[in-house]
Amino acid sequence: MNNNNPQKRIFITGGASGFGLAIARFYAKQGWRVAIGDISDEHAKTAVAELEQHAAEVRYFHCDVTRDEDLQSVADTLAEAWKGVDVVVNNAGVAQVGAIDDVSMADWEWITQINMLGVVRGCRAFTPMLKKQRQGHIVNVASMAGLLDLPNMAAYNSTKAAVVSISETLENELAPFNIGVTLVCPSFFRTNLGNSMRSTVPGMRKTLDKLMSKSDLTADDIATQVAAAVSQRKFYVLPHALARRTWRLKRWLPRSLYAKMIQKQSAKFGGRK
Repeated sequence: MNNNNPQKRIFITGGASGFGLAIARFYAKQGWRVAIGDISDEHAKTAVAELEQHAAEVRYFHCDVTRDEDLQSVADTLAEAWKGVDVVVNNAGVAQVGAIDDVSMADWEWITQINMLGVVRGCRAFTPMLKKQRQGHIVNVASMAGLLDLPNMAAYNSTKAAVVSISETLENELAPFNIGVTLVCPSFFRTNLGNSMRSTVPGMRKTLDKLMSKSDLTADDIATQVAAAVSQRKFYVLPHALARRTWRLKRWLPRSLYAKMIQKQSAKFGGRK
């Protein structure tokens, strides 16, 4: 895929700030047509002003990923205006931290609607278009939480694990239509995920901020990796070296040894009640 072709088109959910905006920024600087969907019109105004300095065209859609009709409306509009899209990024997400007996069912339903079903809705809305085009690429943003299993994060971990499974399945399902799939599983890095986080663990917001500040990768760094993966039709993007090593240990070690390691690590940042 030629990143420098100004006719290329991308749509990103949660694209008005944080990691979504970093991806939008990368492609805008390549001269692509960039469309972002978000629920924050205020953030979008600033984002559009920045992106318009570089992109061939910028469009903003007020888009709630918990609403089927919002994503379908975006797909229909871009099919008419741009005659399709080349890359769809399902990025919108939220965080929930808490022990299994502390997290309410309302919070489970909240995070599932956004993190898991939001990705499902994005894939369902755009896949018919990509199939008709016989080309395109879907990027699903999960997390290392979907591959690992830190305590007190059952709700978040499970929704991100679902995104992993959905993406793995779609890689096989969509290959006959020349549609690529990339799964992004970052660890902690500076983003705005904490702004919407719900937590029953005292001091978790401060702990999350500390973990994010220690990252040697920025959102723009990871966006560059994502773009390279799309260009190379690469499936996994696991940006953080320590998280990659931990994932390999999970696959290779006996469960008992791996579990002890995770429990010890989680205790360092308040994993025990």
